[in-house]
Amino acid sequence: MSRAHHAHGAEPSQRMLRVAELVRHQIAQLLSRGEINDPVLEQHVVTVSRVTMSPDLKLATVYVMPLGGKDEPEVLRAFDRHKKYLRGEIAHSVNLKFAPEVRFRIDDSFDNVARIDALLNSERVRRDLDQTQTDEENGAQQ
Repeated sequence: MSRAHHAHGAEPSQRMLRVAELVRHQIAQLLSRGEINDPVLEQHVVTVSRVTMSPDLKLATVYVMPLGGKDEPEVLRAFDRHKKYLRGEIAHSVNLKFAPEVRFRIDDSFDNVARIDALLNSERVRRDLDQTQTDEENGAQQ
């Protein structure tokens, strides 16, 4: 697969996935050990849910979620204040030719899961599922 192929939404390479997981693990460790000195981050339990890497491994997008979704803008600003420090720590722990730029985003996949659960539990979907099950049972009896 060519690098250009990855840039257009193709599946990430094993190397991209491996480096992303190393970056995620390093940032999570720094948070859990309290090594990022910031009053906002010290007041929140923050999950580093995933990291995506650009195909050239020069950009790491770090998806975070403060517990309960509280103070998301403040938490993002706190991470932004410590980008340089985090980039340096990543450079020391992840063996790459270049330390990747780091950007932080709120992980909205939790919102998507809640939205899907709400849809699946809606009256309309339940009614459709019940009808499908009844149709299947009637078909099996014939």
